[in-house]
Amino acid sequence: AGLLLAFTIGRYPVSLAELGNVLLGKLSGQRPDVPAAVESVILQVRGPRVLAAALVGAALAVAGTAFQGLFRNPLVSPDILGASSGAALGAVIGIFLSLGVLTIQAFAFLGGLLAVGAVYAIGSAVRSRDPILVLVLTGVVVGALLGAGVGLVKYLADPYNQLPAMTFWLLGSLSAANVSDLLPLFGPVAIGTAVLIALRWRMNVMSLPEEEARSLGVATGPLRIAIVAAATLTTSASVATAGIIGWVGLVVPHLARSLVGPDFARLLPTAAILGGGYLLVIDTLARTAAQVEIPLGILTAVVGTPFFIWLLASMQRTWS
Repeated sequence: AGLLLAFTIGRYPVSLAELGNVLLGKLSGQRPDVPAAVESVILQVRGPRVLAAALVGAALAVAGTAFQGLFRNPLVSPDILGASSGAALGAVIGIFLSLGVLTIQAFAFLGGLLAVGAVYAIGSAVRSRDPILVLVLTGVVVGALLGAGVGLVKYLADPYNQLPAMTFWLLGSLSAANVSDLLPLFGPVAIGTAVLIALRWRMNVMSLPEEEARSLGVATGPLRIAIVAAATLTTSASVATAGIIGWVGLVVPHLARSLVGPDFARLLPTAAILGGGYLLVIDTLARTAAQVEIPLGILTAVVGTPFFIWLLASMQRTWS
């Protein structure tokens, strides 16, 4: 439903019949019986953006589900280990240096991976009875430091050219998504999601306390590294493509859990579908609700906040 909505609604409306003709023509290799403008809108303008929105939403939802299960905390989101802050710093540095779009995305991707690597290295070096708590606190501290770096780069940036681009990117947007962005996004998202699905039953065990998980024969240390690496890979690729988009990785896992339960074998695919559909609807609103495009981060917060409050209330009624 989200795909149909995103393809047909916009400043240039497209009917379902025209959409079907273009897609069937593309699959069969024949010229579709529609105006050239309609074909261009579907394949070159909306097509890459719709696919990117679905991939980013699914990636953030899957990463949020994995992190919430790993850290046994329902308030954890994909940026808990500094992935979003590291990607943001890498992106604003690329914009500050006036680099190309692909280079900026590469900087953001590497920044996210390096940030999580630093968090994990520091957390592993600190000996504690509760390694998960140390990891989360280290992520908060490193994220705050990276946020200060983002603020410094914005302060030094050109206020007329560079600063608006940084601000718009940090609020999240898919307006610049094109065909060349899909492969760098699809590869990491597919790999990270496949790894998490392959580890689904071990992730169920990791939801238990540390001692109980070890008593069941699970090597919690290497498994935690694998889960964090896979979730960070999907998060960094998403942030590099679309900027900072909050609430998707926090709200969608709760909705998926309320529908199918805590078993990761069902939870991860459900979260991916709901996350992709959610961001498709949000992106459609972002480009159609006003004369100018609304940043995705603003809409996800506006829609996600009341939805999360309603979800908490409904869960409370269920528990009582």
